[in-house]
Amino acid sequence: MKTYFLEQLIASPSTLSETTSPVALSPCVLTIGNFDGVHLGHQAMLAQVRDIACAQNLEAAVMIFEPQPREFFAPDKAPARLTNLAEKQALLAEYGVETLIVAGFDSDFRSLSAQAFADILAKRLNVKALVLGDDFRFGHDRTGDSQFLRHYGLDVTNLHTVTDGNTNSDSIGSGSIDTIDNDATRISSTRVRDLLLVGDIQAANALLGRHYAITGTVVRGDQIGRTMNFPTANIDLQRIKPALHGIFAVDVVSLDEDGNVIADGLTVNAVNEKVGITGLRTHSLFGTASVGIRPSVNKGSDWRLEVHFPELQADLYGLNLQVRFLHFLHGERRYEGLEALKAGIHQDVADLLEWRKKQA
Repeated sequence: MKTYFLEQLIASPSTLSETTSPVALSPCVLTIGNFDGVHLGHQAMLAQVRDIACAQNLEAAVMIFEPQPREFFAPDKAPARLTNLAEKQALLAEYGVETLIVAGFDSDFRSLSAQAFADILAKRLNVKALVLGDDFRFGHDRTGDSQFLRHYGLDVTNLHTVTDGNTNSDSIGSGSIDTIDNDATRISSTRVRDLLLVGDIQAANALLGRHYAITGTVVRGDQIGRTMNFPTANIDLQRIKPALHGIFAVDVVSLDEDGNVIADGLTVNAVNEKVGITGLRTHSLFGTASVGIRPSVNKGSDWRLEVHFPELQADLYGLNLQVRFLHFLHGERRYEGLEALKAGIHQDVADLLEWRKKQA
């Protein structure tokens, strides 16, 4: 998948550096949105884009926004991210997107008129057709819509709202997730967030068509867990706040630069025969994860994803790990003092190891 930033594509030749040439995109079918989570509704949209692109010999393209509009207007009140940019890129590529355009959402972008935005689509991005939701609006004061684009001369297909009643995870997702309850409720990023927030991982997975996961690089933390004999991998979240909070059973794989799973990537540097406990997917290790702001250690309000790997002794710094959430144990708790915290962690690890033993 080729990724471009909109500013690069619409810049005039006079503003480009001597080593940068204007980019000419291939004719494409485009869809536009946040695509946070790339859930089953998004996947239906992408499938429609691919079908039209194949029929008309065009490229399948997506435009997303960074930051997401609500993060621009009110970052403190914006909804939690299901997927950061890197995760979204990987998922969109997996679902057949050939060209990704990242639009920097700022004051200049939000001030574009509907006419100016349509001009960018047709004249700078080489858009020949669009697939849009039935409630899509764009341009300053949201004056543009699908009918505006049709009058402009673009071919627009509107995809009706995808609900639990008109799709299922087996037809679009991995095939390993149970079919959604057939209650004809709109599939949305908000619903996925709400389910994750209360720990209903299986229901969230059903709307995603896959298992929910977070990917990030292992960075140095304050090493409090190490002092309590529960060392953790501190994983960079790359988002304002995560969509789930609490204590979880997880399985974790190490990814290469292209996002492929590295065989035994977590154990290659293991020492003292401490190679961890096998996870529930190939080349994974089982872990216990904490997602939250760590109220017991008074370290501020920054969100952390920390994973403890029972029976593993290895240097994980710098690895790119994908953490797949399997089971919710309980919400984040505040303990009075490090001894109480240590006892709480010990019990959590024991409970999650017991859960692991019961899995096939």
